[in-house]
Amino acid sequence: MREQNTLLSAPLTFNWTLSFRCNFSCSHCYSREEQVPELSLAELKQVVDILRQKQVPFINFGGGEPLIRPDLYDLAGYATAQGLNVSMNSNGWLLDAGAAEKVKAAGFKSVGISIDSAEAGLHDEFRCMPGSFDRATAALQHLASAGIRTTMSAVISRINFRQFRELLQLAREHEVKQVYLHNFKCSGRGFQNREELDLTPEEWKDFYREALEVKQETDDLSISFDDPVIASLPGYDADPLVKGSSCGKLSLHLRPNGDITPCGFIPLVVGNILRDDFDTLWNESPLLLKMRTKEAKGKCVGCGAYEDCLGGCTARAFAETGDFSEPDPHCWK
Repeated sequence: MREQNTLLSAPLTFNWTLSFRCNFSCSHCYSREEQVPELSLAELKQVVDILRQKQVPFINFGGGEPLIRPDLYDLAGYATAQGLNVSMNSNGWLLDAGAAEKVKAAGFKSVGISIDSAEAGLHDEFRCMPGSFDRATAALQHLASAGIRTTMSAVISRINFRQFRELLQLAREHEVKQVYLHNFKCSGRGFQNREELDLTPEEWKDFYREALEVKQETDDLSISFDDPVIASLPGYDADPLVKGSSCGKLSLHLRPNGDITPCGFIPLVVGNILRDDFDTLWNESPLLLKMRTKEAKGKCVGCGAYEDCLGGCTARAFAETGDFSEPDPHCWK
C-alpha cells in the first residue's frame, strides 16, 4: 500500500535554522552537535527573495536559538516587507522588554516560547540552564506587553507526560492562547537520551488518549499536536491537508548554510537553496519522492489505521531504522 498526497507547487512553511549555535544545551536537542557555516545577511535576503518568488507564505525561525543572530530583526523585517508571514520559536532567554519591542517592529506574527514543565526546577534541569524557566515565563509577559501573539511549546517526555495539564494552566496564566504538545523525535541528543526520556508505545497511547479528552473539553486554549501516529485514536477529528508526516509535503527545513532537508529531524540534504533550482528539488528530488510514496512495511502491512497515519512519524522511523517506510517506533498497535 502506497500513500497518495496531492503535491503543492511549493511548501507552505519553511522552518529556518539560521544558526545551530545556542546558549542552552538541552537534553533532547536535535542540533546541538551540528556545526556548519552560516550565510551572511545579504545571502539570507537572497533566500527570502526565492521564497517570495515561489510564493511560500510562512517562515518560522528556529535553531539553535534564533536570537543568537543579531541580524534576525533585519532579516525578519525584510521578509515581512516582502509579504511573508514570519514567526519564531525561542527559549526565551534573550527576550527582554527591549527585544520584544524589536520583535514587534520587525513584523513577527507570533513567537513561541519553549517551556517543558510548569515546575521551574524540572524545566531548568531538562534545558540544562539554571534560571531558564523564569526567563521563559518573563519572555511571555514581555511579548504580551508588546502586543505579540504568543504560543507555548513543550516536548512531551518522561519528565512531563503526566503533568501536561499544569502546562496548560501555566499558559493561561501568561495569556497564551495556543499550546503545542510536541512528540519526542529521537534525533541528535534526543536519540542519545531516548532510553531515559522517551515513553513506551503504551505510554504514548495513554498520553494521547488523555490529551485528546482534555482538548475536547477545553475551549479557552487551542491544544495542538504534530504526531501522525495519533490518527488511529478515537476522538482525533483533525482533517489535515496531508496524511502522515507533513515534512517534505507541506514544509521543508533550511539549514544555516542554505542546505534544504525534509525536516530538522531528518539530516539528509535535498539540495541547496542558493545553488540549485528550487522547482527541480521540490518536484523531482529522489529523497522527497521516497518520503511522499512510503510503502507499508512490518506491522503496518494490513493495518486498518495505515491510510490515516501512513506509518506515523517519518523522522522517528528513520532515526531508529534508517528506513522512511518502517513503522513509527512509538506506534502501539
